[in-house]
Amino acid sequence: MSFIIKRKFSVSLASRIGRKSLLSKVCKPEDTIKFFEDGQALGWSGFTPVGYPKVVPVTVADYVEKTGKKMKFDLFIGASVGAETEDRWAKLDMINRRWPYQTGKNIANGINTGKIQMGDIHLCNYASNLKFGFFTKEKKGKLDIGIVEVTDILPDGGLVLAGSVGAVPELCDISEKLIIELNTSMPSYLGLHDIPPDEIPPNRKPYLITRVDDRIGTFHVPIDPEKIVAIVESTKPDNGRPLSPPDEVSEKIAQNILDFLENEVHAGRVPKNLLPLQSGVGNIANAVVAGLAKGQFKNVKVWTEVLQDTMLDFFDTGKLDFATATALTLSTEGFERLYKNWDEYTKKICLRPQQITNNAEMIRRMGVIGMNTPVEVDIYGHANSTLIGGTRMINGLGGSNDFLRNCYISMMHFPSVRPTKKDPTGITCVVPMAPHIDHTEHDLDVLVTEQGLADLRGLAPRQRAIEIINKCAHPDYKPILTDYFNTSYQHCLKQKAAHEPQILSKAYKMQEYLEKNGTMKVDKW
Repeated sequence: MSFIIKRKFSVSLASRIGRKSLLSKVCKPEDTIKFFEDGQALGWSGFTPVGYPKVVPVTVADYVEKTGKKMKFDLFIGASVGAETEDRWAKLDMINRRWPYQTGKNIANGINTGKIQMGDIHLCNYASNLKFGFFTKEKKGKLDIGIVEVTDILPDGGLVLAGSVGAVPELCDISEKLIIELNTSMPSYLGLHDIPPDEIPPNRKPYLITRVDDRIGTFHVPIDPEKIVAIVESTKPDNGRPLSPPDEVSEKIAQNILDFLENEVHAGRVPKNLLPLQSGVGNIANAVVAGLAKGQFKNVKVWTEVLQDTMLDFFDTGKLDFATATALTLSTEGFERLYKNWDEYTKKICLRPQQITNNAEMIRRMGVIGMNTPVEVDIYGHANSTLIGGTRMINGLGGSNDFLRNCYISMMHFPSVRPTKKDPTGITCVVPMAPHIDHTEHDLDVLVTEQGLADLRGLAPRQRAIEIINKCAHPDYKPILTDYFNTSYQHCLKQKAAHEPQILSKAYKMQEYLEKNGTMKVDKW
């Protein structure tokens, strides 16, 4: 015990550090405060509350809260991280800029009240642009500090990441200093990752991946060990994402998708074991995977961003052969299952950088079938995933359009209505014109609600509108939307502008009606 106190590190920590010269960098969390200054640009590991630093950010927040010292940072992370870190930083007004995707009440409030500048960008582009130095031009393309959670440091200094990869290779490349959080409460993740070398143009080479289980890189992130200024031990588990059980709406949506996939197999457009699947985050996505686990498809493979709990169920059935992702977005219970059956699950999983999982080259080559959830869609098939009312940021675009722009089949699933306090039906998720567009009509093939499925492939805009209204809209809104479509068509026909009819003075009337009357059920157009 005296040895542990004297050396400031535990036996467990020492056993995870293969480069013994780095033991001199081990310190207490509060010893890292000296490295932080107001105005710095920071990079964190992490992707959808997994693999993020859990000790140092909290220590810095404690310091700011206790001393009242102003410290405000530009924050660059692969995607969202735990609320106890970035959301607390937002509450303490510690974030100036935040890229590219976030979750949390305080950080969303900071963005929507103008305190935090957020940049929303496709996650594949984000990782590359980070390395290109586009976000930190004033710092010659560098980050001041990168804070990275790992489970091991190898003899050459290479970092074995934890449950996510995200943009860590890129942020390590451009960080002037690195603070390492070595998490000894987790098993070693050595062997689970595939980190290929990544050059910048004009020296980039093709990623030679043709199968979901191909590997082209190393198990670790290569770094310059001289960048490491501190190593802090962490014993905090990932803040698992809780998921409620699928509801009736989600199950109906899932069944509509399963029926569609079965029909695609029978039509000969998809093989019997499907094509690699991509599934977004959330209860609908979880319900779809749960339906697949119970369904008839075997020897299925997954190429996606995140793996949720039902993917473990899918593995348990023996129907899912292999899955590639950039993060294990599991619940607390899901991580417990993973660790109890570590060898069995991890031989079928590969974690890669988001630059790879979300890369157009791979998605197109393998013919991925993509499934994501929007806020709303309009009658021509444009979708909004980010801004309520066209202005209020929720979380961000994420990687949804990395997939939807490039998939073999691009699918969006959503409830036909969302509940409100004043309208028993709720507000419609099918509107005449989306107030903000993240995914254009050119990118989307299939829209699905609990009401039905609209296959838009090969349809012209007016045909798409009829299909979407008839198949996806709630019965209470079908006549209202049909009336708008017919009215706008006749109006535009007179002007010889009827390819995709809209009346701009009326296109947002449903949204305006909601603000004034608490319902989107307009009485007349």
